[in-house]
Amino acid sequence: EKIVEKLNDGATIVDVRTVEEFKAGHINGSVNIPLHTLDKKLEQLKKKGSIVTCCLSGGRSGQAADYLKANGIDTINGGGWRSLQTICNGMN
Repeated sequence: EKIVEKLNDGATIVDVRTVEEFKAGHINGSVNIPLHTLDKKLEQLKKKGSIVTCCLSGGRSGQAADYLKANGIDTINGGGWRSLQTICNGMN
């Protein structure tokens, strides 16, 4: 699966939920950049290489992935954070 390949290659997981949602639970090592602030973090994200986005169900992370890809960043939508966490746990 593409997500596993990206993560194996050292992709950064960007959680685009709100700060409050992120504090309530998130994937270890993920970075919280709420969807509405992505534009302010674009240059920082360009330096990170590949990105896997996640949110609660996959909607916001899909928007984020499309936005980042449109700005030249290698990005894949990881969907909901809990299912992505299961993928991450299966890799360990």
